[in-house]
Amino acid sequence: MRNILVINYSQSGQLDEILDNFLAPFEKFNIERVKIEPADPYPFPWNAEVFFGIMPATVKETPIKLAPYTLEREQYDLIIIGYQPWFLSPSQPITALLKDPQFKKVLKDTPVATIIGARNMWLKSQESIVKWVKEAGGQMVANIPYIDRVQNHISALTVLHWMKKAKKTRRWGFLPIPGISQKDIDNAAKYAPPVVKALENNNYKGLQEKILKIGGIKVKSTLALVESRGKKFFKIWADLIEKKGTTQKKRKFWTSAFEWYLIIALFVVSPPILIIHLIISPLLLSGIKKKQKHYLYLGIDQ
Repeated sequence: MRNILVINYSQSGQLDEILDNFLAPFEKFNIERVKIEPADPYPFPWNAEVFFGIMPATVKETPIKLAPYTLEREQYDLIIIGYQPWFLSPSQPITALLKDPQFKKVLKDTPVATIIGARNMWLKSQESIVKWVKEAGGQMVANIPYIDRVQNHISALTVLHWMKKAKKTRRWGFLPIPGISQKDIDNAAKYAPPVVKALENNNYKGLQEKILKIGGIKVKSTLALVESRGKKFFKIWADLIEKKGTTQKKRKFWTSAFEWYLIIALFVVSPPILIIHLIISPLLLSGIKKKQKHYLYLGIDQ
């Protein structure tokens, strides 16, 4: 019998629900579920000071200490990693996991699939995941991102509301329900059949192409532009906060400054840039399609 390790971190439980539904067609296999936790759990709901305070370590991909976890085997036929992006980087618990010697051992010579639960931006975080998997000797075979399909600026408002209330309710009573739609969560298993077949045959060649043919997984050129610019500025801010925040008071000041930068960048600076991008995008179509394909197959042999 094939052995699958499914390992993830989910603070709100949304990613747990996605994985539960995705794994339904895998009942013929032996599934080991492991849910990792930080040694010092994060608050939920978040408060702004704590949430923005973890930005520097998240962006600089500094591993935190995890609570002890146990793996039943030293080798698996497939490892499925479920994660969320934070600040265009992998969440801190997943960064710690991928840098943990215990986990790196089981990655070696093993097929790896990633299941992402994201607001809408996952490209830069997946670059880090792919790098760490390859450094550990693992083989990326599939990536399935589940995202909030609501317009970017609206979803930013709804997700912040969710983070502060810890409940999926409508902000101001009329904005969309935050997070990934319940329909997409309930139908998460639609991407599972090609993975099941690949696992049965121990042949993952062409798997990502089969997943993409099911439809629903896309890379928007506008969001790719926002991510590429945003990641660079996040790194600058992360360095600045760590350098200038030498006392609690100073760190709070610079963290608050980053919060205001983020609001201004999202709601004031980015809209005109994206409008210009949309206007000239027909002239850049070849390059855009190449970049989209690059991210859809990131780290995966075609």
